[in-house]
Amino acid sequence: MSVSTAVAEQSVAEPLPVLGRDVTVPLVTGGEVTYAALDYAASAPALQRVWDDVAAYAPYYGSVHRGAGYLSQLSTDLFENARKTVAEFLDCRDEDQVVFTRSTTDSLNLLAAALPADCQVYVFETEHHASLLPWREARVTYLDAPRTPAQAVATLERALAERDPAGPALVCVTGASNVTGELWPVRELAAAAHAHGARIVLDAAQLAPHHPVSVRESDVDWVAFSGHKLYAPFGAGVLAGRSDWLRTAEPYLAGGGASRKVSRRSDGGVDVEWHDSAARHEAGSPNVIGAYAVASACKALTEAGFDALVAREQYLIDTVRAGLAEVPEVRVLSLFGDDAARVGVISFVVEGWNSSHFAAALSAEYGIGVRDGLFCAHPLLRTLLGSDPQSQGECGAPEAAPGEKSLNAIRVSFGAGTPDEHVERFVRAVKELVSEGARWNYRTVDGRCVPAV
Repeated sequence: MSVSTAVAEQSVAEPLPVLGRDVTVPLVTGGEVTYAALDYAASAPALQRVWDDVAAYAPYYGSVHRGAGYLSQLSTDLFENARKTVAEFLDCRDEDQVVFTRSTTDSLNLLAAALPADCQVYVFETEHHASLLPWREARVTYLDAPRTPAQAVATLERALAERDPAGPALVCVTGASNVTGELWPVRELAAAAHAHGARIVLDAAQLAPHHPVSVRESDVDWVAFSGHKLYAPFGAGVLAGRSDWLRTAEPYLAGGGASRKVSRRSDGGVDVEWHDSAARHEAGSPNVIGAYAVASACKALTEAGFDALVAREQYLIDTVRAGLAEVPEVRVLSLFGDDAARVGVISFVVEGWNSSHFAAALSAEYGIGVRDGLFCAHPLLRTLLGSDPQSQGECGAPEAAPGEKSLNAIRVSFGAGTPDEHVERFVRAVKELVSEGARWNYRTVDGRCVPAV
């Protein structure tokens, strides 16, 4: 019996119902097949529960914080209760603020705009661009990729020990890599940051959908995540944590809702008194449906129980890793090694294959959706692939024809809504493509490998 067969015989819980679970797609070889959505790390399908909650609210849509009517009052209560639900989901401290944003990227850019003057920022090169790039107006120290969790903590401690302890400092770190899926030692990194007088923000975009996140227990100062990775629709995110820097910073956006009082001065100018609550950074009409959807997803995951969700996901991880281990041509990318704890995100390269070509064949011939490219984490991928750090690359596939060398990888990712059959089909497809080759011809169009017609 093969390793993958032994793993597959384990008993696991049922996946949570998600939208699109019965969608069929055409194959270039003929016929149709149920689509296997294995790109959760980019955007997870919305939970059916979340969609039903949003549909039930939609007829009662009304303005927020601005209307005396029943629907406006109802929508305002729903919006503010969503804030409380998210705070409970994250186990926030009593004094923490929950700010609704557009995404993790938006959340971290908001925090970057709120940094005190002369703040020193520390960020590992392993971060997603959402965590790597927002700090360009600050003094940034980029840290080399660690090869163990302990090395990550030691690297941060050394860097912080060299800083001026009098000035403000912020550490930005991921909870789970969007490339390797590996869990980072968040609690230990937070302790190191605080021991040196620095604060820390956790990018939980890949962590929150897979594992419980506790602001209180991890002792982070802020946490950011996106609804579209947490089984909610696009367009909403969260920044939650300490209120002092947010309360004293200029509003992220200037406009209605952020201001408490606006008056004309005698010289013709305008005086503004800004809110010191979360509303300070939520100018304009808020995305009530997005906030409500995020809160609904938080409730659904909590009620499903993270113990069961983590156990089931570990089964899927074991299935995929065991199957890939049976293909000598496949190299799984990792920072911390095979024994590292991880979420359902696995990146790999296949000897003799252009990654864009391989991903295109998975889609066109097997109905499997994965991601190929550099996953908006260029420095990390170049470190893992051993390439020149100055090499050019895009978030998608670089221009390389089938069979040509390319600076990219393949990523398969899954979660609470993934059926067993999807990962089993993926493992079979990888083995068939490597052993038998593609059954169709492919060409490069606008930098992406597509089936030839």
